[in-house]
Amino acid sequence: MTSEPYTLHYAPDNASLVIRLALEELDVPYRTHLVDRSIKAQRAPEHLALHPGGLIPVLETPQGPIFETGAILLWLADQHGRLAPGPTATGRADMLKWLFYLSNTLHATLRVFFYPSAYAGSDLQDQRRLQDRTRSHILRHLAVLDTHWPARETPSILDLYLAPMLRWLQLYPRDSNHDWFDLSAFPALHRMTTTLELRASVQAAQAAEGLGPTPFTAPQAPHPPEGSAL
Repeated sequence: MTSEPYTLHYAPDNASLVIRLALEELDVPYRTHLVDRSIKAQRAPEHLALHPGGLIPVLETPQGPIFETGAILLWLADQHGRLAPGPTATGRADMLKWLFYLSNTLHATLRVFFYPSAYAGSDLQDQRRLQDRTRSHILRHLAVLDTHWPARETPSILDLYLAPMLRWLQLYPRDSNHDWFDLSAFPALHRMTTTLELRASVQAAQAAEGLGPTPFTAPQAPHPPEGSAL
């Protein structure tokens, strides 16, 4: 395993937050490279050379750049032997099914909710109708997760992936009413985020991205020292 630091291409309070949390939990050296969304730097040629889809995050590694949040998490866990069961360990299959559920089901549904114009076109009524339908899907997905989410003494890549998504549901879209989502209605998920907020990895992310003292259970709009969350 190399001691060479990684480079995390990030924007504040984006999916790169998930990877920052994992890197902090692993206590491995890494650098950050700001992808400034305010000037659409994610569409610049130098970023597209790393991620042809023009999305965030990208993690540069000695084996080349990796994109897709779930893929980066799994690669880091396997490289460092922490945060997830190894390839032949008991619990590996269980971890994989929930990792893909988070990535392919919940995270994908959040993208529809946050960016309705990309899926419903420019008509505002169509966008609102799509968001209304998507809310019910999100609540159903979270109910499934809450039923099956175990309490862990130390976080796994699953906790680190889910907690930021729970944060975003309470903050975004910024011009929306968020009364429909109450984290306390999901006791297992609320307990997980409360525990996670005590960890040094979360405190490091708070300082780096301006997330506030309770980034998951009572989130505030970010005030990052550099870059833009949107």
